[in-house]
Amino acid sequence: MIRLSRHHPAVRLAHGYCLAGLWAAAYILFLMGASEARAQFSGPATSSTATYNQELTATTDRAILYPGERDIVLTIGDNIAIHLFSDGKYAPQVRINNDGTVLLPLIGIVHLEGLSVTQAEDLIAEKLESDGMYRNPQVTLQIVEGPNAVVTIVGEVHAVVPVVGTRHLLDVLSTAGGLPPTASHVITINRPGVPKPLVVDLGTDPMLSSLGNIPVFPGDTIVVSRIGIVYILGSFSSQLGTIPLNAYTPLTLTEATALAGGYKWEGRFNDLRIIRTVGDHRTVAVYDIKKVLNGKVPDPILQPNDIVYLPPVPLKQFITSGGLGTTLGLISLAIALR
Repeated sequence: MIRLSRHHPAVRLAHGYCLAGLWAAAYILFLMGASEARAQFSGPATSSTATYNQELTATTDRAILYPGERDIVLTIGDNIAIHLFSDGKYAPQVRINNDGTVLLPLIGIVHLEGLSVTQAEDLIAEKLESDGMYRNPQVTLQIVEGPNAVVTIVGEVHAVVPVVGTRHLLDVLSTAGGLPPTASHVITINRPGVPKPLVVDLGTDPMLSSLGNIPVFPGDTIVVSRIGIVYILGSFSSQLGTIPLNAYTPLTLTEATALAGGYKWEGRFNDLRIIRTVGDHRTVAVYDIKKVLNGKVPDPILQPNDIVYLPPVPLKQFITSGGLGTTLGLISLAIALR
């Protein structure tokens, strides 16, 4: 075996190439850290309709919000109780069949589906009188159980609340357990017979929520949507990922940074991006996070589904991960061998 001295020209040439390659790698990493190439966000995939993230407009028509007494329309499955003022013994309780009819004593089969409570009372009284059973009968009809005797709550709150006559929105929501922290305070109500959903803003001040405490009626469906979240990506200390918004207070960039554990040393501080989607269009706003935290520029308020992204500087990230230490170690070894 032939051993070459480390002072041999061939060995010195090999060491020189190795050292040159390592310094070239370090220089390339430096250039990577110095470059500020920024990605171009083109937005989400195109769609035939732009119905995403649309703001709801609160209903202001008092005639719709406060309609007064509302006559309920009977439907299949309703369990009804009928009472006759002049005869306490005539008190049948029946359920409306799939064909919309009921079988009542003395008058037989009567079709009630689609009639209001008042119309059904008049029809039953008319049949009792026309068949010669009673003279001028006074009939009252009460819905004991069925789709028209409840208010359904869906979304962030799931409940079916019995309602006889009318109740108010806050009363029904309280019966269902109240609104969780993730629930929006903009409530949507789908009401049979009303072409458009009712939109009620309970506001952010609990003391003023009574302004939206409108009456609700049996058959209403209350939709409680999610208030939304903010996504946190990039060089933040915490791997939080998402931050839920609070209905009572706005969330600023400074607060989101604190909740994410602060920013990391490896972040590109003057290139923090807030990516916001409105409809099918995406916008990107760039901030200097240090200037925001030091109060030199306004602290932006975040909106639902915003993406806060603090990109890393590649060289800093390489150093943080221990890559530069390995490279410098190899360089030191090469110098020692040389």
